[in-house]
Amino acid sequence: MEQIWFKSYDASIKHEVDVDALGTIVDVFNQSAEKFADQPAYTSVKTTINYRQAKEYVDQFTSFLQNELHLKQGDRLAVMMANLLQYPVVVFGALQAGVIVVNTNPLYTSEEMKHQLLDSGANTVVIMENFANIFEKIKDEVPVKNVIIVRVGDLLHGLWGVGINFILKYVARQIPKYDLPGHILFKDAIKKGSDKSKKPVELSNQDVALLQYTGGTTGLAKGAMLTHHNVCANLAQAAEWVTPKLNSNECMVSPLPLYHIFSFTVNLMIMCHLGGHNVLIINPRDTKKFISQLRRRDLKITTITCVNTLFNSLVRHPDFKKVDFSGWKLSLGGGAAVQRNVANQWQEITGTPIVEAYGLTETSPGVCVNPVTISRYTGTVGLPLPSTDISIRDEQGKELPIGESGLLWVKGPQVMKGYWNKPEETEEAIQDGWLDTGDIAKIDENGYIKIVDRKKDLIIVSGFNVYPNEVEDVLTLNPRILSAAVIGVPDEKSGEVVKAFIVAKDKSLTKKDVVKYARKYLTGYKLPKHVEFRDHLPETAVGKILRRQLAAEDREKHKEEYEKIIQDRG
Repeated sequence: MEQIWFKSYDASIKHEVDVDALGTIVDVFNQSAEKFADQPAYTSVKTTINYRQAKEYVDQFTSFLQNELHLKQGDRLAVMMANLLQYPVVVFGALQAGVIVVNTNPLYTSEEMKHQLLDSGANTVVIMENFANIFEKIKDEVPVKNVIIVRVGDLLHGLWGVGINFILKYVARQIPKYDLPGHILFKDAIKKGSDKSKKPVELSNQDVALLQYTGGTTGLAKGAMLTHHNVCANLAQAAEWVTPKLNSNECMVSPLPLYHIFSFTVNLMIMCHLGGHNVLIINPRDTKKFISQLRRRDLKITTITCVNTLFNSLVRHPDFKKVDFSGWKLSLGGGAAVQRNVANQWQEITGTPIVEAYGLTETSPGVCVNPVTISRYTGTVGLPLPSTDISIRDEQGKELPIGESGLLWVKGPQVMKGYWNKPEETEEAIQDGWLDTGDIAKIDENGYIKIVDRKKDLIIVSGFNVYPNEVEDVLTLNPRILSAAVIGVPDEKSGEVVKAFIVAKDKSLTKKDVVKYARKYLTGYKLPKHVEFRDHLPETAVGKILRRQLAAEDREKHKEEYEKIIQDRG
């Protein structure tokens, strides 16, 4: 495909970047630790550590892994924690030892946790104490030999750390009992690591750095092998993109979990590369406390990353308008589609538009981003990043003309090495360096990409394609609706019809009201035939609504009815 997007690039943005210039993830961290030694690196609760202090902790953790646990280059270490000061210490420390980091959602059920640990073969787990009881259930079924327990307050200064650990365990009772013989506390690991020096490790940027498991919204999670080159190339691409807005004095709020690749690359890596300051939000779902962090006068916030659900929860809270937005430069949205009504409210309150981006676990993650200089939300995911090629293709792999919807293919240095221990699935996903994203998209004459929907979520009503994102976007424009999700369900006449799950702001809202509103914007076959009201919708850790889970629950609930429809259809 002709690279028409270059004509829409900001004049200061290079079309191609040196994707090898940054070396490895460890190189990026160590160079920044030296260059920005006295600048604030991470803040959590009431504690801020600078790059020099972070480097000390990282080296100590590396030493512990090498000298006490005797981990070898290529071993896998699973990290299961929220956004704590310990997270960058553990990740950079493990990578410095040549150990592959397996980013793991600490909110996983024991079965989900077991699948990831078995699949990755991780022999070491670093887990937040709040979730140790979940690991306990499967400890005898996985190859884990070493368990390191992280407590929230371990790296907090003064009495803050001791106090918070005490409150969480004995007052709030948020630490369930667990029995893990032989475990070591993170604080003790750091202390032991300080007694000996770390050993040098020869790293190549072609070495696997992360096993980043897919979100599992479309099936059993697979481990994407992201090399140091993949991540650092994407970092170089993104750093070039944000140069019109960001410099080395940024303060970025990080509410999205760092174990998710979007936040890992954008929040952890870009800020590290720029010498920026990361404000780590442990629990962004507590909107009131989240906003209280945004209102701190000692933090000169300039940037924030969120997903649609978080943007939405913030703009709907009365305290959000009390935040001082005078220094804010950039609001970056990713992980899931940002809805127009949410984007409009955000800009009205903050004065900054949401710059929407698009990526995948398999692309480290960045593929497309809107220019950071936009004045308003565009409704697209922007332009392909420098050194990135895209193609819109049909089911047979034939390239489609501009304006037509088809499968989005991506090629670039950020595309993963492959899926861990899954050569057949790797071969299916990547062909001649091109990754089939599985997303349906179209490109306009200016090179802007619009994600229409996921191929697997497509609803076919009487032969017509219905894209859930389109219907959801319309439904959430209704001021009486907080959130919505759309799936396809069997129908005796149409094959499939649209079913909407609604979280209502106005509890008097009826199905008739929902359909009447939607009819203003959607043609008949796209209208919800079924409407189910819920108090909340299932979400991933980064705020993606789990359509797959809703569909499974709905199939189970209406099992006999749907089976009869399918049988009658023949």
